[in-house]
Amino acid sequence: MAETQTAVFGGGCFWCLEAVFDRASGVKSVESGYMGGRRENPSYEQVCSGATGHVEVVRVTFDPALTCFRELLDIYFSIHDPTTLNRQGADVGTQYRSVIFYTSEEQKREAEQTIAELNTAHAFPDPIVTAVEPAKEFYQAEDYHQEYFASHGSAPYCQYVIAPKVRKFEQKFAKKMA
Repeated sequence: MAETQTAVFGGGCFWCLEAVFDRASGVKSVESGYMGGRRENPSYEQVCSGATGHVEVVRVTFDPALTCFRELLDIYFSIHDPTTLNRQGADVGTQYRSVIFYTSEEQKREAEQTIAELNTAHAFPDPIVTAVEPAKEFYQAEDYHQEYFASHGSAPYCQYVIAPKVRKFEQKFAKKMA
């Protein structure tokens, strides 16, 4: 059995990130949760208040024989705006900040290198503000947040916010779809 690795990304609402990474080749599982804050076992309401310091994140478990961390970074940077501080679209607050929580020194180097390359190439109109921080304790979000898009795809938020990101992924990364 192949060994798996874990990557943790924050970039706005975790429902959006989960819906896209669920479709990526080599990804074994995606869990929505919270990381980076001060409170143990925070609730969604506590995280949304901004008082816990936690970020909405996805924990992506992947098979490095089928995909690599750099490919996950490419997807991540294409599906959210890494140039806005503490904001993704209408979602505002530190819980929506753009952050990569690395699980190894290799991931840290790759994330920092990718950000530097994207900034040098002027891939975005403004500099990237994505933080690169060591992974901390992951707290899985409540059950109703897991596979949200798959369960509520016809809901207005899913149709107007998540679905366009999924379509963008499907168009740009067709060869990397599961």
